[in-house]
Amino acid sequence: MKIKKAIILGAGFGKRMRPITKKIPKPLVKIKGVTLLENSIKFLNSLGVKHVVVNAHHLHKEMVSFIRRKKFTSRVNVIVEKGKILDTGGGILNASKKFKKQIFLVLNPDTIWRKGYKKEFRKLEKVYLKNKKPTMLLVSKNKSYDRSFKGDFNLNSKNQILRQKNNKFIFTGAQIIDRSVFKKRKIKPFSINKVWDDLIKNKELFGVTSRQKFFHINSYKIYKKLNKKIID
Repeated sequence: MKIKKAIILGAGFGKRMRPITKKIPKPLVKIKGVTLLENSIKFLNSLGVKHVVVNAHHLHKEMVSFIRRKKFTSRVNVIVEKGKILDTGGGILNASKKFKKQIFLVLNPDTIWRKGYKKEFRKLEKVYLKNKKPTMLLVSKNKSYDRSFKGDFNLNSKNQILRQKNNKFIFTGAQIIDRSVFKKRKIKPFSINKVWDDLIKNKELFGVTSRQKFFHINSYKIYKKLNKKIID
């Protein structure tokens, strides 16, 4: 892939994963012996990403220590959100400061990223470069292991993203953007959903549909089930 920069969102409190996240941050929870964070970083490495920034807040010292111990092929930095947590929007804006005008991937480590996604990420990049607009990877609700998801978005015939009453697609946790989507927003707590709503209103947010089975660690109950399941 041409994109060489990425952000992994790791600052959340992981409240739905308690009690396990009282002692370790959610990105360091293990599935089949591998942390969600390591799985995400190695997946980005396989795509050719050279620089990964991980934002951290809850139990951030454990995140910093983990990254220092590991020897990843890409450069990995941890940006600690001190004081207030910046939420998804503020977190991405803060973590991407060094990227300037470059495009970058944003990844949610709660999704179990696997080899089958590599082809889809290349398509994601292709669609982004064609339209020069923010693009996200979606998946049909029918492909989700966790059946509790109600759906986030729909797609029109031009693959532009819509929000409607009956949304058929779930956001997988992968998107390609650049800092221009934030316009004049300042680094403070706000949700990336506010940015998405503005983009949708202006028909500037595009989607690519995943064909992979969607495994996402949404709760402690799902975590326990997935740790016993063969995931391919």
